[in-house]
Amino acid sequence: MAAIEMAPVVSSNRDGRFAKVLIYVGSGILVVAALAALLAPLLTRWGPTEIDPSGTLAAPGGEHLLGTDGNGMDVWSRVLHAARLDLGIAVLAVALAVVVGTLLGLLAGYLGGWVDDVLMRIVDIFQAFPTFILALAVSALLGGGFFNLVVTIAAVNAPAYARLVRAEVRTLREMQYIDAAKTSGASTIGIMWRHLLPNSLTPVRVIAPLNCGWAMLTLAGLSFLGLGVTVPTAEWGSMISLGTSDVVAGRWWTSVPPGLALLVCVLGFSLLGEGLQERADAKRR
Repeated sequence: MAAIEMAPVVSSNRDGRFAKVLIYVGSGILVVAALAALLAPLLTRWGPTEIDPSGTLAAPGGEHLLGTDGNGMDVWSRVLHAARLDLGIAVLAVALAVVVGTLLGLLAGYLGGWVDDVLMRIVDIFQAFPTFILALAVSALLGGGFFNLVVTIAAVNAPAYARLVRAEVRTLREMQYIDAAKTSGASTIGIMWRHLLPNSLTPVRVIAPLNCGWAMLTLAGLSFLGLGVTVPTAEWGSMISLGTSDVVAGRWWTSVPPGLALLVCVLGFSLLGEGLQERADAKRR
């Protein structure tokens, strides 16, 4: 009997250690990527849009660590500087989606009634379309540019947070401490801000890192199709698009490095999100 009772504890400890490994590895990857982006001017002597006329489609080596693209621009420099844009847009877009979605979910979940009906019908309209298809439509409507891309990616991700927070708030509002807060004379805004909001963000903190990875893929996909960041601005999706034909000709260095950089960063966000999910599951057990 003692062995049976101890089994969940051992399993929980093992899951907790596994979660820490995932969190540390994912965070390590993202920290290295962020540092490389911030220190990009120190890690290469070429600018991201600087052209070397004598080195068009030059192979890796010599003055160009990863060679040059069809425009004569240094691939290594562009990969590093593109990290600033891709990471920046992804993180800002998810942050905006979290803020907007949490606010909508908080209002809908606590107030209920017609407020809930109206907000959730709006959410249903957004979620009726595949995420990337909706991103294509919004991007085509708003156009490219840093701000527009942040708004586009945030708009397609906010409904998921709204529905998630709404579900949490609908459960929390039935708790006794909420009734106690009402009895003590706390205002509706005070209850939502002090009691419901902090306790409804646990699943949001788990999902947000995963969404950052998907946001990077969405940005890269839009740029690949010409609806996101355009040349000469350094961005991994547009670099992959420009280098697609070069791969067939054996010039892999124009598209493989940005593709690998995108893969590694998405992996970092995925590991971080999975680690947070494992840790939350271990605590519940």
